[in-house]
Amino acid sequence: MNDQERITDLILMEKKMSSNYNEFAGECTNPQLRSQFLDLLNQDHSIQEKLFQAAQSRGWYQTQPADGAQINQAYQKYSKMG
Repeated sequence: MNDQERITDLILMEKKMSSNYNEFAGECTNPQLRSQFLDLLNQDHSIQEKLFQAAQSRGWYQTQPADGAQINQAYQKYSKMG
């Protein structure tokens, strides 16, 4: 396994862990445990950001910038949901 595959695998793992921590926190009835899950979620986001930046800086994870019309369209779509 090369570095690109490792980082990609770690990013995918962190995404899954974030999803799990989010679900656990949302369904937790114990306030202290919920707080712990939210702390873990925050830590996980920080790790995921570092991995994303590492991959992006090496050209392994490219994103397309959204133009103004795309941003406005997304804003309109999601502002109607709230």
